[in-house]
Order: sequence, then C-alpha cells, then structure tokens
Amino acid sequence: MVTEPAPLPVHRRPVAPLVRTYLGVGIILVWGLAPFYWMVITAFRDVGHTFDTTPWPTYLTLENFRAALSTDKGNDFLGAIVNSLVIGTVTTAVALLLGIFTAYALARIEFRGKYLVTGIILAASMFPGVALVTPLFQLFGDLNWIGQYQALIIPNISFVLPLTIYTLTSFMSDMPWELEEAARVDGATRGQAFRLVILPLAAPALFTTAILAFIATWNEFMLASQLSNRATEPVTVAIARFSGENAFTQPYAAIMAAGTLVTIPLVIMVLIFQRRIVSGLTAGGVKS
Repeated sequence: MVTEPAPLPVHRRPVAPLVRTYLGVGIILVWGLAPFYWMVITAFRDVGHTFDTTPWPTYLTLENFRAALSTDKGNDFLGAIVNSLVIGTVTTAVALLLGIFTAYALARIEFRGKYLVTGIILAASMFPGVALVTPLFQLFGDLNWIGQYQALIIPNISFVLPLTIYTLTSFMSDMPWELEEAARVDGATRGQAFRLVILPLAAPALFTTAILAFIATWNEFMLASQLSNRATEPVTVAIARFSGENAFTQPYAAIMAAGTLVTIPLVIMVLIFQRRIVSGLTAGGVKS
C-alpha cells in the first residue's frame, strides 16, 4: 500500500508588517501629494470659488489658465518658461561636463590632496545660499551682469555641482577596475578607456544626475529673484510677480494655474524615468 506524502506546510506572511508597510506608504503619499492635488483643484476652479473647501473638483473652468498665460497685466509666463529651460539646460550640461571629469579623478586617480578636495566640495554644498545673495549681487553688479543669463547660470552651477560630483563619484568608485584595465591592456589610452568604457557604463548615473540637477535649477527662487529682470526671470520669479486686477487683489487662482503648468511636466518626467532614477541612485550602493 502506497501512502501519499504529507502536504508541505504553507508559510503565510504575517499580516501586521504588511499593513504597516502599506499604511506608511499611504501616509507618505498623502503628505507629499495633498498640496499638489489641492493646487490642481484650485487651478481648475472658478475664481469666484477659489476658497471653496470642497475636496473634489467643482465649478470647473479653464479661465485661470488663460489668465496665467495672458500678458494683459504685464505677466510673461511663456517667456519665463523659456528662460527656465535655457538656464536649466545650460546649468545641467555644464555641471555634468565638470562633474563627470571630477568624479572620475576622485574615484580612479590617486593624487595628493584628494581628500582635501572632497572635503572642500562637501563644505561648498553645505554653505547656506542666503549668505551668498549680497556678495553675488555686489559682484555681478560691478560686472554689469544683473539681469543677464550668466548671473543666473553660474550660481546654479555651483549649487548643483556638488550633487553631481558625489552621485557620480559613488557610482564610479564601485565600478570594477578590471573593465578599464582590460581596455588599457588592449591598447586604449586613459581617455579612450574613459570614453568607450566608463561613460557607457555610467549612463544611468549620468541620466539620474541630469534630472536632479535640472529640477533643482528649475525650482531655484532666492537668487533668481535678486539677479534677474523681466527679460530673464525664470518661472519661479514670474509666478511670484503675478499681479491681479489691482494692487490689493492677489490672483490666487492664476498662480495655482501657473504652478500646475510648471509642476505637471516635472511630475510626468519623474514618473516616466523613475526606473532610471532609482537605478542610477542605487547603482553604486551594491557591491558584487
């Protein structure tokens, strides 16, 4: 007589940790997305009901977006978007160009004062930006740069460059040396090995750094409000200068519409490229 084997015990995952995980994720999502959700709701709500507290869309209209894009009251929101694109693109490109070579030197080359350079970069990233407003305004004023693109691009490069260097250095430090050495053995110079081997492998980190640098530049307000004029102001300054029907009326609905137009493209970009962003941020964190 053949006896059937006893069924294997079924291991069920504990319910409590799973509930805590989803509860924590839900709280974080609500905390982070609630202001954005309310901004979008207010942007589509009729101006006469701007302060309505109904938590779902009511009194829908597109008039707020027309007001945000209109130039009747001296606002040039489309021009400000172009300015932000120019400033963000140039800043990101220069920061990546300088950051990739600096990160390669810090990760791959031994030289005297290497850790001193790393410490200086760290100290620069921790320096409060508000302390730079007055000296930068004085410097660029003496150079007649106030209201010009270079007065906005150069400080932004200094702000995003430490982030660029540290992200890329972390990635390159964990990249196997054997890959570069194999290219050198095959006759490649250090520059050729960097261009043909290191750069393709560093593409996820480069992509991640570019997105983070662009977003940081796009959102900068403090220095831009002091160093720009009507012709070069970015979107953050343009939104802050929105004017209403008179000096005593604040166009909250138009401001919310402008904020929605500025924020939604960034949200869509992050959602589309979230896998690359995560892979780039974690690529240097796991060693084989």
